[in-house]
Amino acid sequence: MLYAEDELDGQALVRRGNLRRALQLVFDNSGSETRAGIARATGLTAATASSLVAELIDQRLVAEVGQAASTGGKRATVLAIDATHHLFLVVVLRYADAHAALIALDGSSIYEERIVYTSEDRDQVIRTMLGRIANRFGARLLAAAVQLPGATDGRVVLESVQLEWVDLPLADELSELLGAPVLLVNDVDAEAVAETIASGSSGGRRLFLHMGIGVGATVTLDGEPEAGPHARMGEIGHVRVVFGDEARACPCGRRGCLESAASMPAMLGPGFDEGMDAAQVRALIESADPALLAGGAIALGRVITMLTAMLDPGEVVIGGSAAGLGEEFLDLVRAETELPPSGTVRVSVRGATGGIVSFAGAAQFALRTALGVRWSAAQLAE
Repeated sequence: MLYAEDELDGQALVRRGNLRRALQLVFDNSGSETRAGIARATGLTAATASSLVAELIDQRLVAEVGQAASTGGKRATVLAIDATHHLFLVVVLRYADAHAALIALDGSSIYEERIVYTSEDRDQVIRTMLGRIANRFGARLLAAAVQLPGATDGRVVLESVQLEWVDLPLADELSELLGAPVLLVNDVDAEAVAETIASGSSGGRRLFLHMGIGVGATVTLDGEPEAGPHARMGEIGHVRVVFGDEARACPCGRRGCLESAASMPAMLGPGFDEGMDAAQVRALIESADPALLAGGAIALGRVITMLTAMLDPGEVVIGGSAAGLGEEFLDLVRAETELPPSGTVRVSVRGATGGIVSFAGAAQFALRTALGVRWSAAQLAE
């Protein structure tokens, strides 16, 4: 497959790059792309384009689906993504539940499963679900992406406060269970990539913040999350931003952390659950203490002010469950960032775009890692 590059020589790497270019063109124009179109778009010869397509068909990534309209000569054969075989598994892990989805190459979900668990039975319940999926779909799995709250280097869960995991080699464990490569993805990084898909804009630098059970952030540059040397980019939930009598206890054991003020449970109470829809969140807001909402907005605004002064992003996007808080909450955050520090500029703050499936970001990570291509928002629409 396209992801096996460890021992390729220069000529093979060039061909691998051309295969990805050709495949991306079919992803972008599935059902209308042709061999001639690939040759024109890439500048390759017709013979080379035909050879690339033949290899993609052989790998069951692309299929011939008919003939294009006649332009006076022999009608060209139309190409489309072959969605009949290869699958990606996406697993979104949260504090009390998980959502698994099997995604075909055209971005469609062919199977989904949700589970709930406690901290005592979580590991076994997750592995039991994945065992069922592996038994049924294992022969078709191309790769898997596991989205989780916490720091990860893609192979190891370095630390997850919510899941109580530290230095857990989860990717290797699940890869053995599934019989396919597994990539671990930080939940905020996945959401930031989903925002890139949904907004249709990947240019420049964007600061993305997630609000849910916890609070996290990431920075994307031209649509890709920037990674630090310790894989801890954006772990801001347990930075102290509230002091004195106003500092509240945080689940981490300290007081005054951002999460203790601006997480959804901190503002809306323990009844909040990340599985709630926007209407359910709104119901909690109506009974919430306005002072807690205002305090959360102020704490979040302070952090945004500091981060934008340091990072100089083009915009700030707030995602996660924040959509349920509405523009009223965002206005409170904007008010706190209205007067930027001297020498800096005010950066716009908006809510996430939405409109695509909840697992879109992790799915994109899996696709890009395995095949080096991307889906569009239309292919991952809700």
